[in-house]
Amino acid sequence: MPRTTTTILSTRKLGWSGSDIDESDWLETEIPPDAAGARLDRHLSQVFGDLSRTRLKSLIEQGKVEIDDRTITEPSYRVKPGERVMVAWEPAVEADPEPQTIPLTVLYEDADLIVIDKPAGMVVHPAPGNPDGTLVNALLGHCGDSLSGIGGVRRPGIVHRLDKDTSGVMVAAKTDRAHQGLATLFAEHDIERVYMALVFGAPIRPRGVIEGPIGRDPKDRKRMAVRDGGKAALTHYRVARRFGAAASLLECRLETGRTHQIRVHLAHAGYPVIGDPVYGRRRQAMPKGLDAAGQDAVRALGRQALHAAVLGFRHPVSGETLRFEAPLPEDMRAVIRALDNTV
Repeated sequence: MPRTTTTILSTRKLGWSGSDIDESDWLETEIPPDAAGARLDRHLSQVFGDLSRTRLKSLIEQGKVEIDDRTITEPSYRVKPGERVMVAWEPAVEADPEPQTIPLTVLYEDADLIVIDKPAGMVVHPAPGNPDGTLVNALLGHCGDSLSGIGGVRRPGIVHRLDKDTSGVMVAAKTDRAHQGLATLFAEHDIERVYMALVFGAPIRPRGVIEGPIGRDPKDRKRMAVRDGGKAALTHYRVARRFGAAASLLECRLETGRTHQIRVHLAHAGYPVIGDPVYGRRRQAMPKGLDAAGQDAVRALGRQALHAAVLGFRHPVSGETLRFEAPLPEDMRAVIRALDNTV
């Protein structure tokens, strides 16, 4: 009978791209033929004997498990032979995050879900290095008894993520039925997502498509890259503003949802996001032509200039079509004003 192949990719701490955790160890395994159809959490608990099924279920639900470069958040996912499973493992944090009174910009809320405008700098899930002050802590404090429970636990259901330093619209479930419905919509890409990105350079065409498979960078597991063997990825862009040849404001629409897709695709196309510490330009930290005030605005940004501006979807319970917009945050507007004045 075939045996499962298990590999510890790293025994040192790595920053895990695509999640909100600060550090983790990568564990990797391949699904053998005899495990076909098994629940993901059950199979992984058999493979990684030192991790309990409960712990693995929690990691899956937090978006810290990937199968063939695709984030899986359902512990009941049925595995298939040949799939490569990667687990970002880190020491456990408190099992029950504490509710905290943290200001939230709420765009919409009903009995089943809540839509917020996440500020840059806010981590989504509690994790080592960020045990509290997260979106989950804030939602627990805000929603209180209106959370009827996800999987029997009174907590918000996170079905998608924004990187810590990406701002914009996010939705979270308050009930099991909403959680399951939203997870299906995101898995099937049956949603509208529009991002605004300030980038170096100016595309010649006013609109276009960037297409290229995205997978882990074989030279650096902390990064994603356009490479052979990656997962199909498609990003539509439109030039919303040009600032000479130095910079542009792009509207990006996702047709797929790969880890760091917009940042990876724009960098690959030659228009990296301004301020991006992972995929941005290291030699040229500033758009050409910026005066001292403009350079101060870019330094004050201190993050990738990427904002989730629009999120549209069918309500998972009522079926109503919903669409939410979040205006550009002040730090990005400050850079735009600087570009207008000096470029």
